Amino acid sequence: MTRIAVLGGGRIGEALLSGLLAAGYEAGGLVVSERYPERAQELRERYGVATEPVADAVTGAETVVVAVKPQDIAPLLGQLKDVLEPGTLVVSLCAGLPASLFEGGLPDGTPVVRVMPNTPMLLGAAMCAVSPGTHATDDHLSRTESMLGTVGATLRLAESQQDAATAISGSGPAYFFLVAEAMIEAGVALGLTRPAATELTVQTALGASRMLRETGEHPAILRENVTSPAGTTAAALRELERHGVRSAWMDAIVAAHQRSVDLGRSSA
Repeated sequence: MTRIAVLGGGRIGEALLSGLLAAGYEAGGLVVSERYPERAQELRERYGVATEPVADAVTGAETVVVAVKPQDIAPLLGQLKDVLEPGTLVVSLCAGLPASLFEGGLPDGTPVVRVMPNTPMLLGAAMCAVSPGTHATDDHLSRTESMLGTVGATLRLAESQQDAATAISGSGPAYFFLVAEAMIEAGVALGLTRPAATELTVQTALGASRMLRETGEHPAILRENVTSPAGTTAAALRELERHGVRSAWMDAIVAAHQRSVDLGRSSA
């Protein structure tokens, strides 16, 4: 039975555990290393998985998933260097950290796959950008995609495009939450109750997302289909364009990209 070790039992690590178990992975093949005893106990009780120290967790594991905070990676690599078995696949879910950082701190030839997930992983609706390190093969990528397919969608990208993926999908949920927040507040200002404004906004966002996914139409076409001449939507869009929302959005994503680049450089 394939053994997967998840290093880090935070929200992302837990989301992966939950997805794997829901997809039919056996709890006996999953192990978590979590430094906080109370959290480790919570994961054992909730999912029936073993929790072990790093050295024990990775022993015999075919895949090691690193899901710790970026600032915790240096001591973790120090622990892994002498215990990681040759050929073990290491999958990094650590935002902003290049594969080369792991390769430099792990045994020579260790295959590393870098992943940029996002928070909808908690609901099984993640977008995960997947990039191979120097020693990762197509088989390693396929194994990673199969594992992450339990918590959402995957897309292969060159690692040089990971900062762009971070700016679009990694940070992206926050952009949509901001739009939803503004729409809800506008609804309240117009006399709707907050629950009513929330329901109208959330279901509209869900429906619009499904149309984007299921129709395959370009967003501009879908937008034009909603926009009647001299109608309410045209009036709203005119105001958004007058305030430069489109360019502000693009500038925001460029800023997120640059911040991701800077974080990657500082960790190197």
